[in-house]
Amino acid sequence: MSLAAAKTEPSGQGRIPVLDIGAYLAGEVGAAAPLARAIARTCEDTGFLVVANHGVPQHLVDDTFAVAQHFFARPEGDKLALKVGKYNIGYLPFGGQVVRHSPVNKNTRPNFSESFYITRDRAPDHPDIVNDKPLVGLNRWPEDMPELRAATIAYYQAMEAMTTRLVPLFALALDLPADHFDTCFAKPHMILRQSRYPEIDAADDKIASLVPHTDSGFMTLLPPNKVQGLSINLPNGQWYDAPYVEDAFVVNGGDILHRWTNERFLSTPHRVRNVSGTVRYAIPFFCDPDHDTIIECLPSCQSADRPAKYPAIKFGDYALWFAAQRYQHMQNVKTPTAAEVAPGARATEAWKS
Repeated sequence: MSLAAAKTEPSGQGRIPVLDIGAYLAGEVGAAAPLARAIARTCEDTGFLVVANHGVPQHLVDDTFAVAQHFFARPEGDKLALKVGKYNIGYLPFGGQVVRHSPVNKNTRPNFSESFYITRDRAPDHPDIVNDKPLVGLNRWPEDMPELRAATIAYYQAMEAMTTRLVPLFALALDLPADHFDTCFAKPHMILRQSRYPEIDAADDKIASLVPHTDSGFMTLLPPNKVQGLSINLPNGQWYDAPYVEDAFVVNGGDILHRWTNERFLSTPHRVRNVSGTVRYAIPFFCDPDHDTIIECLPSCQSADRPAKYPAIKFGDYALWFAAQRYQHMQNVKTPTAAEVAPGARATEAWKS
């Protein structure tokens, strides 16, 4: 679907709007308010939207897809040399992730995919590295593939700049001052995941490229993917294919946004089933606040009739807990208990070896 078509045809069965943010990013007076109203409506209705005219050059998207494909074509031993550890950075092989806290179904099989996780590129003497801050480590780059680092970091920086500009719109959508989240995102925690999804058997409904799940954080962005496979479990219980809009990003909220807003904004389950007949690659970008941010019910999302449902929690602690529900390699890392995260844990069961 082209952007022109998206303005006249219903996207995502008419429930997922396409928002042109070009005028807002250009600083046009009055552009923020209608966007904020649209974000509020869709975050309360589906939890998904699409942003167009976002300012991220298409060649950065294309370059990142290309280097991801080249990375996953490397010998297995080369990739395993960069295997993830306690910081959850680097290569995650097939079978390394089982989502056991899905609100959609009880997952028992791993995702049929492999991934490469990248975060902010820090120097070894960065204070967070020296102080061994949880989930903050050095990126793990193959020394003989400098183009991977160059393309990925260029894309990462462009995405960080754009997503940080989107955060004030979410504040306005929540009836808060535009700068309400500024301190929380002054040093944001951003993650880029490059993933490879081989084709799966469409007849086997027990296999998923990425099992039904919700995201952990504030906001996730996905560039358009000509190899389809992403679907969304809307509140009516039916699965819908994510809209494809050329040169636009699919955006969804995560569990922390859901929790922060006292469940006003949705964290909508979604999945990937690659039955396309070819390999599918994806490069989702996760935008989260600083790990020291205290997540407690926003003042505009509570009242005498709607008291806060969740205890305050530091985002970094929640991120650790969330990772422990997904990754076997995180099982030896000390995390908050489900009781400490409750009642917003969404946990169906603990990890079982």
